[in-house]
Amino acid sequence: MDWLWWLGAALLLVAIEVLTLDLVLIMFAGGAIAAGIAGALGAPLSVQIVVLAVVSALLLVAIRPWLLRSLRDRVPLVETNAAAQVGRLAIVVEDVDVHGGRVKLSGEVWSARSAREGLVLPEGEEVRVVRIDGAAAVVDHASVGIPARPDHPVPDPQAGRLAQRFAAHPRLHRPKENA
Repeated sequence: MDWLWWLGAALLLVAIEVLTLDLVLIMFAGGAIAAGIAGALGAPLSVQIVVLAVVSALLLVAIRPWLLRSLRDRVPLVETNAAAQVGRLAIVVEDVDVHGGRVKLSGEVWSARSAREGLVLPEGEEVRVVRIDGAAAVVDHASVGIPARPDHPVPDPQAGRLAQRFAAHPRLHRPKENA
């Protein structure tokens, strides 16, 4: 009758794995099924626990890395959070140099730095995010591309109109003061 507890534990682990998708708990579920089989064959509880540990460890070491590689090869990795901003176009709202500045990126104002020493990007210029460094976007001229990565989506071809939309919007556009 011990095997029913192991089967219940395996089902619970599979249900939780569906929520996490780490491919860890599914390996422990495999170990629980193996322990359940050992229990159904009459093995004592100590042997069932050893079977659980050994089979789970083998699955984690041998099967999980292969499954992760296979999954990543078939499903492209979608960048999220700050990493998703790399390659996007932004508008300079405060002059940007290597020491600092500000850009409007995806509707939010970000701290920014220029990617190269001596590069000063004036207010209103369209720039491209080349990387995120802490909480600051590191930017360069919009014409400068980013290193090609197979898991990074190609920027939208309509994104070049961002500067025109920015300049046309009355609340976002601040004309330069003549000195």
